[in-house]
Parts: sequence; structure tokens; C-alpha cells
Amino acid sequence: MASAAAPDNANPTIISAEQLPTRQKRVATRYGPDSKYSDIILERPSYLSRPFCVDDASWPSPSRDDDAFAAEPIDEQEIYDLISTICDPEHPVSLGQLSVINLSDIHIDPAPTPGAVPSPNTIVTVLVEITPTITHCSLATVIGLGVRVRLEQCLPPNYRVVVRCKENSHSQDDQVNKQLGDKERVAAALENDTLKGMLDQMLATCA
Repeated sequence: MASAAAPDNANPTIISAEQLPTRQKRVATRYGPDSKYSDIILERPSYLSRPFCVDDASWPSPSRDDDAFAAEPIDEQEIYDLISTICDPEHPVSLGQLSVINLSDIHIDPAPTPGAVPSPNTIVTVLVEITPTITHCSLATVIGLGVRVRLEQCLPPNYRVVVRCKENSHSQDDQVNKQLGDKERVAAALENDTLKGMLDQMLATCA
């Protein structure tokens, strides 16, 4: 394992976090009167309640809005948002900023259909191809393991996670991919206290 004092790639290319594709809002939390009293301001007026008003649809309902969003399936952007903020084990920046994780390298099978959530009985495979910053990265397996752990913690039980190095991105990609695809090796690695501590630090930056 590479020492923190001597990283494999001392000068990686880093992308600004603001340039990364995301569906998450970057608006800062506001603590002014508009947020403090928003529940009162947006409350349904009494004159729109029964018996004065028969049509309940005349006032927007937050629950109806929530239901509309709940029907959307998990797509590549949502997967990206879950894993792009994982911290690199060598540098204090995210995997997204280092382009180790890229939106175009995330694949879902069967492909998500807008407005249709897969049945719990349908097995959905999520494939994430990682691109180490250098071809001889000694922590490629650790990075892949962090991605796999993060997704397995967040996705429904019918989702199967596959993580591997992108073709020709690592000099030992076959060996790395074999380790990441071996459930017994992954389980054994998660029982290693040193490795688990490293993974906890990597995932601490995830929302």
C-alpha cells in the first residue's frame, strides 16, 4: 500500500467541484425570515378548506409533488451523485474531481425508463468503470472497493453492483477486476480493520 507521504501520482489533474455534473442543488442553506416562516407562509389558507372550498386540488400539495418524484427510477446521474463525492485515499479531493469516476462510465441494465420504477423482483445491474489517475495505481482495488461499498449501502436489495477498471486504464486491470468481483475477497477485506478505517475516511465525505 502506498504511503501517504509518497502518493503514486503526486500531481493529478483536479477538476473544480462546481464543474462536475450533478442533480444535487448547490444552493447554500438560508437562515433568514423566508426560511424560518416558510411553513406559515405556504400554509393552505382557511378559506380554501372545506366547507368553503370543495376542490382540494386548488392549492398545491407537497405530498403530491413528492409522489411525482418518487416514481422516477434510479438513473446514471443519481449513481454518479452517490459515488463522485467519495474522497480519494491519497488526495483530499473527490473521485469525481480526479475523473476516476465519470458519468459516461456508469451503465445500468436494464436501462431506467422515465416514470417506471423496476419491480423489486427485477435484478438491476449497475456497472461502474473506474479510471485510476495512473496505470500503476496501487490503490485501484481500494478505490473500487469504496465505490462498491457505497453503492451497496445505498441501493435497493435488487440492485447488483459491478465495479471494475476501465479497459487499458490500469497495467493490472485483470487482477484488480478479479479482486473486486470476488465476493469472498471483498467480505474478507471488509473485516480488515486498517482497510475498513481507510474506507470510512473515503466515505465520510459523502452526503
